[in-house]
Amino acid sequence: MELASHRNVVCKLGGLGMAVFGFDAHVQDPPPTSERLAELWRPFIETCIEAFGVDRCMFESNFPVDKQSCDYTACWNAFKRITSGASAVEKSSLFHDTAARVYSLTA
Repeated sequence: MELASHRNVVCKLGGLGMAVFGFDAHVQDPPPTSERLAELWRPFIETCIEAFGVDRCMFESNFPVDKQSCDYTACWNAFKRITSGASAVEKSSLFHDTAARVYSLTA
């Protein structure tokens, strides 16, 4: 919350597939589904979005490191599940606009 009070700080949402986070997904057989990942990750992601706002949060891929816990599709589908109740504008910010602005990306 203290970091979020600094308007120049943005939050990358991802990397939760790493074993260090303690979800033990890396030892599950079969690997967790996107539904299960969303259930595990939701409290952390929603807390960050609440603190920073969608204009200062962006989803990111931490592959290949996250591959130890889930596949690429399950990871991104988990993000989609977590944001299923968000508006189109909020989703656009989280999945594209914030990153494009922060990294000065143009089409």
